[in-house]
Amino acid sequence: MRSAVPAILLACLTLGACAHARPADTRLPAAFEGAKGGADRAPAGSIDLDRWWLAFKDPQLNGLIDQALARNPDARSAAARLAEARGTRIETLTHYLPQGDVTGAQHRTDTHQLAGTVFDFPGFSSSGVSNAASANFNVSWEADIFGRFFATREAVNGDLAAARFDYEGARASLAANVADAYFQARGLAIQLDDAHETQRIEQELYDTATKRAAVGLAATSDADRVAGDLAQAKATAEGLEAQLQGERRTLLILAGRIVEPTANITVEANVGALPPVPESLPSELLKRRPDVREASARVAAATGRKETDILALLPTLDWTPGLSWQKQSQPGFSVTAQSVINGFNITQPVLSIPKLLAELKAQDARTEQAVIAYEKAVQTAFSDSEGALVSLDADRKRVALLTEGEARAARGYKATKRGYDLGLNDLQTTLTTEQSWRATRAQLTAAQVQAARRTIQVYKALGGGWPAERFPTDKQAR
Repeated sequence: MRSAVPAILLACLTLGACAHARPADTRLPAAFEGAKGGADRAPAGSIDLDRWWLAFKDPQLNGLIDQALARNPDARSAAARLAEARGTRIETLTHYLPQGDVTGAQHRTDTHQLAGTVFDFPGFSSSGVSNAASANFNVSWEADIFGRFFATREAVNGDLAAARFDYEGARASLAANVADAYFQARGLAIQLDDAHETQRIEQELYDTATKRAAVGLAATSDADRVAGDLAQAKATAEGLEAQLQGERRTLLILAGRIVEPTANITVEANVGALPPVPESLPSELLKRRPDVREASARVAAATGRKETDILALLPTLDWTPGLSWQKQSQPGFSVTAQSVINGFNITQPVLSIPKLLAELKAQDARTEQAVIAYEKAVQTAFSDSEGALVSLDADRKRVALLTEGEARAARGYKATKRGYDLGLNDLQTTLTTEQSWRATRAQLTAAQVQAARRTIQVYKALGGGWPAERFPTDKQAR
């Protein structure tokens, strides 16, 4: 047995040399390709990514996001998970503090012998009152001579940091969801205005076609054809009204204002000027993205558990001091006893070593999984960011092209409409020109809304929406 102990210690020291997880491969390109030559870029640091929604300069949007962060169930659930992680950390670490409880007991027995021999000699009386009292304070304290406390602390600190970044990530996603729903509502408001405008135009065409048919300048079927388009425009407006009301309700639910009427949300029929997005380097994702920071914290937690499993192979020394007090009294005599006990226990795994080694092997695999998950989070962050930047540049170019095209199409329709009113153009030519203009207008609206939503995606992808400066380093974050 004595010869086995050095062998066990040597094996543990050998395992301890590989306790730390392998370094994760977090290499990233030096720059985003989508950022090269991109329009509407702001210098790094010029936009507060922590509260990027302020860049839109929209008080209602700011209020909705602030309300959502305070009231939304997702944000409150994430806060509760963070509080649970804090409590679990304290509960786990207190295991290494002295453990013990004070116990006490008091017994009183009144004996009356009804038959048999009654002894009345001092110390031998069989009848009377007996009292017994005791108090004990037993303590158990693991003498942590191998550093189990520090390994456990690394694990629970990693869990706490992961919960903290999960909380911040949930809040960042919630802010992005509110802004996304807000601009979708604005897009619906634009489409509704367009539908009303189309309805007005179709009504004018219908009135003109009816007048021309009445004086014999056009067939009566022209008015019937325009009537069909007019009915379609009215139906489209009704559908958009319902969609807009639904989007307003979505915003109220996100903001935690479910009982309020949808009329309390004012939605303007324009997207507004979109703010620029900040210049950023891919390497900044490692310190800004909460999901990347969470994955890094989980690697630290897994490493701490691996070290704990290694140290489980070493002896455990428990110091068990105790203090006890007893007092007994019986009819005829009394006894008082007081004692102080000091002792310790040593536990050395022997037959349980194969089980502990199997647990260590499983934890080693879990640690490797955590490292791989961290690498994947980094790759996903880069893919999201570059993809959002490239798509945003394309969206903004599309908006610029469609803005010019819509203006020209509108001028073309107005000229054709004047010619139709004067009898210089037929109805088919007028309707074709009007439909071309309205189609271009619809594409422009969709592109503007998509550019606004993509801007939100870029802010989120770059790690915006949470105060990263509170956790400047991974060590401090944990």
